[in-house]
Amino acid sequence: MRQKNRPLHTDISRRNFVTTSATALAGVTFAAKQLLSAERTPASSGAPDPKLIGDVVAANRILADQGILDAFGHVSARDNTDPNRYLLARHLAAALVTAADIMEFDLDSNPIDAQGRSLYLERFIHGEIYKARPDVKAVVHSHSSSVIPFSLSTVPLQPAFHMAAFVVEGVPVFDPVRDAGIHRVLVSSADAGHALAQTLGKKPAVLIRGHGTVVVGTSLPMVVGRSVYLEQSARIQTQAMALGKEVTYIDQEAAHKAAANEYETGWELWTRKMTIK
Repeated sequence: MRQKNRPLHTDISRRNFVTTSATALAGVTFAAKQLLSAERTPASSGAPDPKLIGDVVAANRILADQGILDAFGHVSARDNTDPNRYLLARHLAAALVTAADIMEFDLDSNPIDAQGRSLYLERFIHGEIYKARPDVKAVVHSHSSSVIPFSLSTVPLQPAFHMAAFVVEGVPVFDPVRDAGIHRVLVSSADAGHALAQTLGKKPAVLIRGHGTVVVGTSLPMVVGRSVYLEQSARIQTQAMALGKEVTYIDQEAAHKAAANEYETGWELWTRKMTIK
């Protein structure tokens, strides 16, 4: 109610001032939100290498064909034109991935141009490992069935045959509860991804308790080959232990010499098979 003896035009002016101020404040707030949103969406550093995109597609198809990835799991590659970016498919089964599905991310795992596409919840595995390991150029996360039992047991993975000789370097086990205080299985946050990367350290692979494995490498052929042969090696080791006698694994020195396998021959065979299909 207007105060007694107060001119009407004074009240109107006051209301107009309040309304104008509120509108201006709302405009400032909206502009601030837009600015923050822009800051959260990183700018592209340029179009990724088409060949690299094709290789990421091939890696998805190969790992699906080899039974390493099914409806779940994913493979990424560090951008060869910008080490602070990586390429990963949108949320999709590996066997269905095409070039149009490959997206660019920064190392905080923010998409450069999402276009409304759904993302893998566990993309932080990739971004945090690329942050921690400048030497890593490719990452695979899978639910490789022969490997998972070793994430539950105190029995360590061993280099059971020469194609998986890299296992001699050691494969640690990441326990989300023990190592990160996270009571969930999925590595679906930057904090969880960082803790996983710390457990991985300088090793070629890391197991996730009751979940799966993450394999790293200096190239897509290496990481694909390691993923395929890690699964086979785990199966061979399990079969050897089931015989009930003492198991003698590859000599440590011989394993170290064989561990440099880049898997280029396997990559050539697998990519040609994908082309034929």
